[in-house]
Amino acid sequence: MKIRLRVKLLASFLVVILLSLSALGVAFYTISARQLERSTENQMTQIINNAVHHTNLYLSSYQRSMVALLSNLSVKKYIDLPSDREEYENYRYMTDIRDSIVEPVWIRNPEISALYIIGYNGNALYYFNSGTEPSFSPKDTAEQIEYFKSHTDGSGRLTIINHTIQGKNAAPMLTLIRRIRGLSSPDMKGFVGIEVKSEELSTLWKGIDLGEDSYFFIVDDQGQIQYHTDPSKVGKQISHKLANEMADAGTSMFRSSAEGSKRAYISRKADYSGWNLVVSIPNSQLVKPLETTRMLIFIVAALTFLCALYLANHFGASITNPIRSLMKGMSQTEKGNWEFIPLPKRHDEITELIVRYNTMVNRLSELVDIVYQSELKNKEMQAERQKAEFQSLQLQINPHFLYNTLETVVCYAVIQDSDEISEIVGALSYMLHYSVRTNLEEITVANELKHVMYFMVIINHRIGRNFEIDMRVSPDLLLRKMVRLTLQPLVENVFQHAFRYGVEDHHAIIIDAGEEGDGFWVSVEDNGCGMTPERLAELRAKLRENRLADDDGEAGQLKGGIGVANVHRRIQLVFGEDYGLTVESGLEQGTRMIMRMPRSAAKQLAGNGAEASPQPELLPPGFSGKNDSWQVG
Repeated sequence: MKIRLRVKLLASFLVVILLSLSALGVAFYTISARQLERSTENQMTQIINNAVHHTNLYLSSYQRSMVALLSNLSVKKYIDLPSDREEYENYRYMTDIRDSIVEPVWIRNPEISALYIIGYNGNALYYFNSGTEPSFSPKDTAEQIEYFKSHTDGSGRLTIINHTIQGKNAAPMLTLIRRIRGLSSPDMKGFVGIEVKSEELSTLWKGIDLGEDSYFFIVDDQGQIQYHTDPSKVGKQISHKLANEMADAGTSMFRSSAEGSKRAYISRKADYSGWNLVVSIPNSQLVKPLETTRMLIFIVAALTFLCALYLANHFGASITNPIRSLMKGMSQTEKGNWEFIPLPKRHDEITELIVRYNTMVNRLSELVDIVYQSELKNKEMQAERQKAEFQSLQLQINPHFLYNTLETVVCYAVIQDSDEISEIVGALSYMLHYSVRTNLEEITVANELKHVMYFMVIINHRIGRNFEIDMRVSPDLLLRKMVRLTLQPLVENVFQHAFRYGVEDHHAIIIDAGEEGDGFWVSVEDNGCGMTPERLAELRAKLRENRLADDDGEAGQLKGGIGVANVHRRIQLVFGEDYGLTVESGLEQGTRMIMRMPRSAAKQLAGNGAEASPQPELLPPGFSGKNDSWQVG
């Protein structure tokens, strides 16, 4: 389906605009939500921390009043009195303690309703700040002792409980009580308690204003509500689910539906009382600013999108209309009508494009005749070049006269019964025939090995001894393809450079081959004099130049023929830059030259339409297909 450029441009602009607006809106909304929630949590934390601070300050004043009782010698002596004390002694201690301690406490803290000292042995002193003073029988005192033993800390820490000894008709009280030691023993011997009206303490929190449907409440360690902005909930238990969620959240804000609707909570525990002071805000109050922000984002995004849509459509038309005129002119040019396009009023890149198109049309109309004439002339020159290349090729591959001459020499050697001359000339004739009978570079490993065998025939006559090469090529690798005339130059290089002081009995040459992954390699290794690190680095640098060496005796050049660099470069010309020759050598440790070629070379070359390479005998004399290596001399 063919889609117009203007539609594509408009669609692209819309995608970019929508992505930009979506990313901006989501980022802005996410950041706003996080900031708002963080601000709300900070506000709730500040409120709850202030409430905890004031509560601790308020309770600490009662703590100081109790310290005066705990440290007073009269109180400790009274706790140690036996239960069968005299009534006068009880009166004396009661008066002494009231004058020295209790009266100053009433003055400092008039909101304290009652103060009492109770010993485990039944001794008890009760002081009431105002109103009717109740009287307690020994049985009542015994019940109070049992109750306080089960509800106070045995180590003497301050305990705050929602309890009063003044009876059921008394106003709600908070009792601050702790155990006390006597004078004669380190063991706990009784209790000291202070009762305060709950309404006195609740005045600390009445000024907390959290907004509509938000409230503040206090829960003791038993889960009972001690204070609530709704008085009807005071004294009731909070739900088990909310208590568990408060314990799990710790000091962090959390959301819960334990009270029927989803609300946000944050709580802190007061140090003196162990109460949890809790602030609760409805979740709808938290998300309301977010909903306003979200609606504002949608409105701004919609207006921005409409404006961007109009601008994108106008911009797309300013691009596509001139292009459409240019396409119309090009269609006329295809028909051979050199039509010029009128220039638009504005000047931009598209106008410049039309100007250049008109210039091109003008130039084309002038050059079309020259192109026809040049094409005819080029065809004539190409025909002449092909003829010259053909003649040059014939001069390179037609040395028949030299073949016939060598055959004649062989015949004379046979007539004269000279086996050495016949063998040398026969080997030379084969090598020459192998070298020039085809212009192909690809040949089998078996052909190259046979070429080396005939080369060794000549070498053995030159050095005057029978030198054997250790051939370790596996039979299944003999039909692998390699580059023609690359193995014999490496063997010749060994005699010229590795054995430069003459061939000794310990000298050896090993020809091996193998496969590595997708690669195929053939190596020539000797145990000659090797190369110095400098000479090896020079030769490797020569190979990295990736060019055929000049016949000027440079480093890496073989005497009278093809050099190591040429062998390396010819492999690369046939198989590619990933292949070629590598050299490993050490001084007095010998040298190993490795030719690397692809395993799939035969398939590649067949696909390129290469002609069949000359096929002399598959295995030269001295080879048998039964062993992993052969000895050739």
